[in-house]
Amino acid sequence: MKYMQAPEVSSSFGKIFTLITWLLLGSGLFWFFQDYLSKQQNPNQRLQSNVSGQQISTELIRNRAGHYLGVAYINGQPIEFLLDTGATTVAISEAAAIKLGLIKGQPIRVSTANGVTTAWRSEIAELKLGLITLTQVPASIVPNLAGTEILLGMSALKQLEFRQQGNQLTLIQTI
Repeated sequence: MKYMQAPEVSSSFGKIFTLITWLLLGSGLFWFFQDYLSKQQNPNQRLQSNVSGQQISTELIRNRAGHYLGVAYINGQPIEFLLDTGATTVAISEAAAIKLGLIKGQPIRVSTANGVTTAWRSEIAELKLGLITLTQVPASIVPNLAGTEILLGMSALKQLEFRQQGNQLTLIQTI
């Protein structure tokens, strides 16, 4: 009896197919965990708001490091923020100010974690935190502020009521 033999598949073809499979699997895992870690760093990438009577409330969840980060909209453009009750104004890096089209005004001396420096007064026409909308918010453009995130300081926060309970901070605007 004569048996038919299957044609031989090149071993290099098998190695290439195995390599491609591992690369696809590795890429998929990388993107999955990258997204997971990003949500751990900033769990407030899409701010949720509620309207009840004369109040708008926006909820923030504390990240693993204990900070409140989120994505705000300044003049219609999204930008990541770090809530900072120790900042007198909304502090914006020069890179972020350029991206947002903010204009440098009068120079001022400010005290930062990196020491005393010169910053420039500016103003945010519209700042949105979920459904909360603030207008004509005083800001400062700080040259040695790293990155493109902003520090959401008291010039914005003083216009709101805020409550913290557990790992949740609620910002409330009376309309």
